[in-house]
Amino acid sequence: MVEAVQGAGVVVTGAGGGIGAALARRFAAEGARVVVNDLDGDRARAVADEIGGIAVPGDASAVVAPAREALGGTVDVYCANAGVGFQDGAEGLSADETSWATSWDVNVMAHVRAAQELLPAWLERGSGRFVSTVSAAGLLTMIGAPSYSVTKHGAYAFAEWLSLTYRHRGLKVHAICPQGVRTDMLTASGSAGELVLQSTAIDPSDVADALFKGIEEDRFLILPHPFVAEFYQARATDPEHWLENMNRVQQKWEDVR
Repeated sequence: MVEAVQGAGVVVTGAGGGIGAALARRFAAEGARVVVNDLDGDRARAVADEIGGIAVPGDASAVVAPAREALGGTVDVYCANAGVGFQDGAEGLSADETSWATSWDVNVMAHVRAAQELLPAWLERGSGRFVSTVSAAGLLTMIGAPSYSVTKHGAYAFAEWLSLTYRHRGLKVHAICPQGVRTDMLTASGSAGELVLQSTAIDPSDVADALFKGIEEDRFLILPHPFVAEFYQARATDPEHWLENMNRVQQKWEDVR
Protein backbone atom coordinates (compact mmCIF):
# COMPACT_ATOMS: atom_id res chain seq x y z
CA MET A 1 0.00 0.00 0.00
CA VAL A 2 1.15 3.54 -0.81
CA GLU A 3 0.57 5.57 2.34
CA ALA A 4 0.26 8.84 0.41
CA VAL A 5 -3.04 7.79 -1.17
CA GLN A 6 -4.70 5.72 1.55
CA GLY A 7 -8.00 7.37 2.41
CA ALA A 8 -7.38 10.16 -0.11
CA GLY A 9 -10.18 11.67 -2.16
CA VAL A 10 -9.23 11.01 -5.78
CA VAL A 11 -10.78 12.19 -9.04
CA VAL A 12 -9.97 10.42 -12.31
CA THR A 13 -11.33 11.95 -15.52
CA GLY A 14 -11.86 9.85 -18.62
CA ALA A 15 -12.09 6.83 -16.33
CA GLY A 16 -14.76 4.87 -18.17
CA GLY A 17 -12.07 2.74 -19.81
CA GLY A 18 -8.42 2.53 -20.79
CA ILE A 19 -5.78 4.28 -18.70
CA GLY A 20 -8.38 6.15 -16.66
CA ALA A 21 -10.15 2.99 -15.55
CA ALA A 22 -6.81 1.39 -14.69
CA LEU A 23 -5.86 4.41 -12.57
CA ALA A 24 -9.24 4.36 -10.82
CA ARG A 25 -8.90 0.65 -10.05
CA ARG A 26 -5.40 1.08 -8.68
CA PHE A 27 -6.26 4.06 -6.48
CA ALA A 28 -9.25 2.14 -5.09
CA ALA A 29 -7.09 -0.92 -4.44
CA GLU A 30 -4.67 1.31 -2.53
CA GLY A 31 -7.47 2.46 -0.22
CA ALA A 32 -8.45 5.76 -1.83
CA ARG A 33 -11.98 7.08 -2.24
CA VAL A 34 -12.38 7.45 -5.99
CA VAL A 35 -14.63 9.60 -8.15
CA VAL A 36 -14.96 8.10 -11.63
CA ASN A 37 -15.61 10.72 -14.29
CA ASP A 38 -16.39 10.10 -17.95
CA LEU A 39 -18.56 11.66 -20.64
CA ASP A 40 -20.20 8.25 -21.01
CA GLY A 41 -22.29 7.93 -17.87
CA ASP A 42 -22.89 4.20 -18.24
CA ARG A 43 -19.17 3.48 -18.47
CA ALA A 44 -18.43 5.73 -15.51
CA ARG A 45 -21.05 3.98 -13.39
CA ALA A 46 -19.80 0.54 -14.42
CA VAL A 47 -16.25 1.28 -13.27
CA ALA A 48 -17.49 2.99 -10.10
CA ASP A 49 -19.65 -0.01 -9.22
CA GLU A 50 -16.74 -2.34 -9.84
CA ILE A 51 -14.34 -0.52 -7.50
CA GLY A 52 -16.75 0.84 -4.91
CA GLY A 53 -16.26 4.38 -6.20
CA ILE A 54 -18.56 7.27 -7.01
CA ALA A 55 -19.62 8.00 -10.57
CA VAL A 56 -19.72 11.68 -11.55
CA PRO A 57 -20.37 11.66 -15.31
CA GLY A 58 -19.94 14.72 -17.49
CA ASP A 59 -17.42 17.08 -19.04
CA ALA A 60 -14.00 16.85 -17.41
CA SER A 61 -13.77 20.66 -17.45
CA ALA A 62 -16.65 20.92 -14.98
CA VAL A 63 -16.08 17.97 -12.67
CA VAL A 64 -14.18 19.53 -9.76
CA ALA A 65 -17.14 21.04 -7.89
CA PRO A 66 -19.45 17.99 -8.04
CA ALA A 67 -16.53 15.67 -7.31
CA ARG A 68 -15.54 17.71 -4.28
CA GLU A 69 -19.11 17.52 -3.00
CA ALA A 70 -19.25 13.76 -3.64
CA LEU A 71 -16.04 13.30 -1.64
CA GLY A 72 -17.31 15.26 1.33
CA GLY A 73 -15.62 18.56 0.54
CA THR A 74 -12.02 17.64 -0.27
CA VAL A 75 -10.15 16.50 -3.37
CA ASP A 76 -6.65 15.29 -2.52
CA VAL A 77 -5.58 13.86 -5.89
CA TYR A 78 -6.73 14.95 -9.32
CA CYS A 79 -5.93 12.81 -12.36
CA ALA A 80 -6.34 14.86 -15.53
CA ASN A 81 -6.64 11.83 -17.77
CA ALA A 82 -9.44 12.61 -20.25
CA GLY A 83 -8.05 13.31 -23.70
CA VAL A 84 -8.78 13.60 -27.39
CA GLY A 85 -6.70 11.39 -29.66
CA PHE A 86 -6.62 11.20 -33.43
CA GLN A 87 -7.99 9.00 -36.17
CA ASP A 88 -6.09 7.60 -39.11
CA GLY A 89 -6.28 10.03 -42.02
CA ALA A 90 -8.31 12.60 -40.07
CA GLU A 91 -5.37 14.77 -39.12
CA GLY A 92 -2.69 16.71 -40.96
CA LEU A 93 -3.06 20.31 -42.06
CA SER A 94 -6.48 19.46 -43.45
CA ALA A 95 -7.88 19.25 -39.90
CA ASP A 96 -10.32 22.12 -39.38
CA GLU A 97 -10.23 24.69 -36.61
CA THR A 98 -13.02 22.95 -34.73
CA SER A 99 -10.86 19.82 -34.39
CA TRP A 100 -7.95 21.92 -33.19
CA ALA A 101 -10.14 23.77 -30.71
CA THR A 102 -11.54 20.51 -29.31
CA SER A 103 -8.05 19.07 -28.83
CA TRP A 104 -6.88 22.25 -27.15
CA ASP A 105 -9.92 22.42 -24.89
CA VAL A 106 -9.78 18.80 -23.70
CA ASN A 107 -6.03 18.11 -23.72
CA VAL A 108 -4.89 21.41 -22.20
CA MET A 109 -7.58 23.77 -20.98
CA ALA A 110 -9.43 21.11 -18.97
CA HIS A 111 -6.20 20.72 -16.98
CA VAL A 112 -5.90 24.48 -16.52
CA ARG A 113 -9.50 24.83 -15.36
CA ALA A 114 -9.11 22.00 -12.86
CA ALA A 115 -5.93 23.52 -11.44
CA GLN A 116 -7.59 26.92 -11.12
CA GLU A 117 -10.30 25.38 -8.96
CA LEU A 118 -8.06 23.07 -6.95
CA LEU A 119 -4.98 25.14 -6.23
CA PRO A 120 -6.40 27.70 -3.77
CA ALA A 121 -7.42 25.00 -1.27
CA TRP A 122 -4.29 22.92 -1.89
CA LEU A 123 -1.95 25.86 -1.37
CA GLU A 124 -3.81 26.97 1.74
CA ARG A 125 -3.39 23.58 3.39
CA GLY A 126 0.05 22.91 1.90
CA SER A 127 -0.70 19.67 0.03
CA GLY A 128 -2.28 18.34 -3.14
CA ARG A 129 -1.42 16.01 -6.01
CA PHE A 130 -2.04 16.71 -9.72
CA VAL A 131 -1.56 13.80 -12.13
CA SER A 132 -1.49 14.64 -15.84
CA THR A 133 -1.82 11.88 -18.41
CA VAL A 134 0.25 13.43 -21.18
CA SER A 135 1.77 11.01 -23.73
CA ALA A 136 5.18 10.39 -25.21
CA ALA A 137 3.85 12.67 -27.95
CA GLY A 138 4.16 15.49 -25.43
CA LEU A 139 7.89 14.87 -25.17
CA LEU A 140 8.48 13.84 -28.77
CA THR A 141 5.94 14.12 -31.63
CA MET A 142 3.54 11.66 -33.24
CA ILE A 143 3.46 11.33 -37.01
CA GLY A 144 0.16 12.21 -38.66
CA ALA A 145 -1.19 13.92 -35.56
CA PRO A 146 -0.43 17.65 -35.35
CA SER A 147 -3.21 18.74 -32.99
CA TYR A 148 -2.59 15.77 -30.70
CA SER A 149 1.17 16.37 -30.64
CA VAL A 150 0.90 20.12 -30.13
CA THR A 151 -1.69 19.94 -27.37
CA LYS A 152 0.12 17.13 -25.57
CA HIS A 153 3.22 19.33 -25.61
CA GLY A 154 0.99 21.95 -24.01
CA ALA A 155 -0.27 19.53 -21.36
CA TYR A 156 3.30 18.59 -20.48
CA ALA A 157 4.38 22.24 -20.33
CA PHE A 158 1.48 23.07 -18.01
CA ALA A 159 2.28 20.18 -15.67
CA GLU A 160 5.93 21.24 -15.67
CA TRP A 161 4.97 24.82 -14.88
CA LEU A 162 2.74 23.71 -12.00
CA SER A 163 5.57 21.67 -10.51
CA LEU A 164 8.29 24.30 -10.75
CA THR A 165 5.97 27.00 -9.44
CA TYR A 166 4.32 25.28 -6.48
CA ARG A 167 6.40 22.31 -5.34
CA HIS A 168 7.83 24.29 -2.41
CA ARG A 169 4.23 24.88 -1.28
CA GLY A 170 3.35 21.19 -1.07
CA LEU A 171 2.03 20.49 -4.57
CA LYS A 172 3.04 17.14 -6.06
CA VAL A 173 2.78 16.89 -9.84
CA HIS A 174 3.25 13.81 -12.01
CA ALA A 175 3.33 13.83 -15.82
CA ILE A 176 2.67 10.37 -17.26
CA CYS A 177 4.12 10.00 -20.76
CA PRO A 178 3.47 6.51 -22.15
CA GLN A 179 3.99 5.58 -25.76
CA GLY A 180 1.53 2.95 -27.11
CA VAL A 181 -1.11 1.67 -24.68
CA ARG A 182 -3.69 -0.97 -25.60
CA THR A 183 -6.79 1.24 -25.51
CA ASP A 184 -9.50 2.45 -27.88
CA MET A 185 -7.30 5.45 -28.66
CA LEU A 186 -4.54 3.19 -29.98
CA THR A 187 -7.05 1.35 -32.15
CA ALA A 188 -8.32 4.67 -33.53
CA SER A 189 -4.78 5.75 -34.44
CA GLY A 190 -4.93 3.42 -37.44
CA SER A 191 -1.88 2.82 -39.62
CA ALA A 192 0.26 5.45 -37.86
CA GLY A 193 -0.31 3.74 -34.52
CA GLU A 194 0.27 0.34 -36.09
CA LEU A 195 3.64 1.49 -37.43
CA VAL A 196 4.95 3.45 -34.45
CA LEU A 197 3.14 2.25 -31.34
CA GLN A 198 1.73 -1.25 -31.67
CA SER A 199 4.89 -3.33 -31.32
CA THR A 200 5.77 -1.91 -27.91
CA ALA A 201 2.24 -1.28 -26.63
CA ILE A 202 1.58 -2.02 -22.98
CA ASP A 203 -1.57 -2.60 -20.94
CA PRO A 204 -3.31 0.26 -19.07
CA SER A 205 -2.51 -1.48 -15.78
CA ASP A 206 1.20 -1.09 -16.60
CA VAL A 207 0.68 2.68 -16.76
CA ALA A 208 -0.97 2.62 -13.33
CA ASP A 209 1.94 0.59 -11.97
CA ALA A 210 4.40 3.13 -13.36
CA LEU A 211 2.49 6.00 -11.76
CA PHE A 212 2.47 4.39 -8.34
CA LYS A 213 6.17 3.67 -8.56
CA GLY A 214 6.65 7.34 -9.42
CA ILE A 215 4.51 8.41 -6.47
CA GLU A 216 6.60 6.27 -4.13
CA GLU A 217 9.80 7.74 -5.59
CA ASP A 218 8.36 11.29 -5.67
CA ARG A 219 9.13 11.73 -9.39
CA PHE A 220 7.59 14.28 -11.74
CA LEU A 221 8.20 12.49 -15.05
CA ILE A 222 6.63 9.04 -15.33
CA LEU A 223 7.82 6.95 -18.29
CA PRO A 224 5.97 3.62 -18.53
CA HIS A 225 8.15 2.93 -21.60
CA PRO A 226 11.69 3.55 -20.24
CA PHE A 227 13.21 3.78 -23.72
CA VAL A 228 11.29 7.03 -24.29
CA ALA A 229 13.94 8.69 -22.10
CA GLU A 230 16.56 7.82 -24.71
CA PHE A 231 14.45 9.28 -27.52
CA TYR A 232 13.82 12.43 -25.45
CA GLN A 233 17.53 12.81 -24.76
CA ALA A 234 18.38 12.29 -28.43
CA ARG A 235 15.83 14.91 -29.45
CA ALA A 236 17.34 17.46 -27.07
CA THR A 237 20.97 16.62 -27.82
CA ASP A 238 20.83 16.48 -31.62
CA PRO A 239 17.47 17.72 -32.92
CA GLU A 240 18.55 17.65 -36.56
CA HIS A 241 19.46 13.97 -36.40
CA TRP A 242 16.27 13.18 -34.50
CA LEU A 243 14.14 15.03 -37.06
CA GLU A 244 15.86 13.20 -39.90
CA ASN A 245 15.07 9.87 -38.28
CA MET A 246 11.47 10.83 -37.62
CA ASN A 247 11.08 12.03 -41.20
CA ARG A 248 12.16 8.58 -42.36
CA VAL A 249 9.38 7.13 -40.22
CA GLN A 250 6.98 9.61 -41.82
CA GLN A 251 8.06 8.50 -45.29
CA LYS A 252 7.67 4.85 -44.34
CA TRP A 253 4.16 5.58 -43.10
CA GLU A 254 3.30 7.36 -46.36
CA ASP A 255 4.45 4.26 -48.25
CA VAL A 256 2.23 1.88 -46.27
CA ARG A 257 -0.95 3.99 -46.03
